[in-house]
Amino acid sequence: MTSTSGHGDPGSEGTLRLPEPLSPDPSTAPGLRWGLISPGHIADQFTATAHRATASRVVSVCSRSQERAEAFAAEHGATGAFDSPRAMLEAGGIDVVYVASPHAQHHAYARAVLEAGVPVVVEKAFTLNRPEAEDLLELAAQHRLFAMEAMWARFLPQYDVLRQVLSSGLLGTIVEVSAEHGQWFPEDAQHRLYDPALGGGALLDLGVYPLSFAQMVVGDLTDPVIQGDLAFTGVDAYVGLLARGARGGRARVATTLNARMPNEAVVTGTEGTARLTGPFYAPGTLAVSLRDGRSARFEHPGAPGDGMAYEIAEAARRISAGEQQSPWMSWEDTLSVMGTMDAARAALGVTYPGEVAS
Repeated sequence: MTSTSGHGDPGSEGTLRLPEPLSPDPSTAPGLRWGLISPGHIADQFTATAHRATASRVVSVCSRSQERAEAFAAEHGATGAFDSPRAMLEAGGIDVVYVASPHAQHHAYARAVLEAGVPVVVEKAFTLNRPEAEDLLELAAQHRLFAMEAMWARFLPQYDVLRQVLSSGLLGTIVEVSAEHGQWFPEDAQHRLYDPALGGGALLDLGVYPLSFAQMVVGDLTDPVIQGDLAFTGVDAYVGLLARGARGGRARVATTLNARMPNEAVVTGTEGTARLTGPFYAPGTLAVSLRDGRSARFEHPGAPGDGMAYEIAEAARRISAGEQQSPWMSWEDTLSVMGTMDAARAALGVTYPGEVAS
C-alpha cells in the first residue's frame, strides 16, 4: 500500500494521513471446503483465487453437463464432479456452496442449498428481484444459516479505508456519490446479457456495482428518477438513475451494455472528494483530495488478480464463527439494492419470464 503522506490520523496542517485498512490478510482466514454450482468464467476466477490466496478449497463442482463438471474438477483439483446440485449436496463433504450461475437460476439453486442445511454465497446480483431475495433470506434465517451476496468489491481494502474516511467526517457533509459501469457487448440474442430468460440486461450484471456502491455510501436510495433505453431483446441496455440517499446526499448512477464507461466512483463532500479508480469495483486506487489542498492515495496492497480472496475469506470467517451474515454486505443491503433495481426495471417496463409486471 502507498500514500502520498502515509496512513493513520488525518494529520496536521499540510499533511493528510489515511487510515490503515482493517481487512485481514485473506490467507489467515479459516479454510473451508466449497461446493460450486455452474462452472464458468466467474467460477474459474473464484476457484483459482481461492486456491492461490486463501486456505479454502473448491472440492466439489456441479454442472448440467457431467463432462463439463469433470473437466473443471480436473483442472482445479476438486475431488467431486456432479451433474446436479442435488447430487452434490447429497454427497456431502462441503461447508459452503458458491452459486455462480446466470441470475435467473440463483433463487432455485440457492434455495436447494439452504434446504439442505448448507451456507451459501450467491454471485451478484443476488436474485432476479427483491421478492426472490426475501424468500432466500427468510429461509436462511429459519435454518440459522449464513447467506451472502458475492459483491466482492465491498470486501476490498480500499473500500474499508473509504468507509473509515466517511465515518470520520473527513469529507464533510456528503453532497453526492456518482458511479458508473458500462461495457461494450456486440448485439447477440444468444449472449446471456441480452437474454431475458437468463435475467439479461445491464442492470443486474453491471449496474449492481455502482448501485451497491452508492447504497453503501449514502444509504437506501429513495425517490429515484430513472431514464433508460432497451436493447432489441427487451432487456435494459442503458439505465441512468438519480436518487436521494437515506443518510443524506444524492446518488447519480449509470450503466450500459453499449459502451465502455470510465468506470469510476466519486464521493463528493463539502470538505473534499474521494475517487476510486482501477476500475472502482476492482483492486485499484483510492485518492482523497480535500478543499484545503491536502491529498493522499491508497493503493491495493496485494496482487491485483486476487481481489476475490477478500470475500472468500470474509465468508469463511463468518461461517466459522457461526454468524449468518456479513456487516459489509448485510441482508438489508442486498434487499435495498434489489429493491432499487426492481424500481428501475419497472420504470423501463423490463420484466423477465415468469415475473409479474409491477
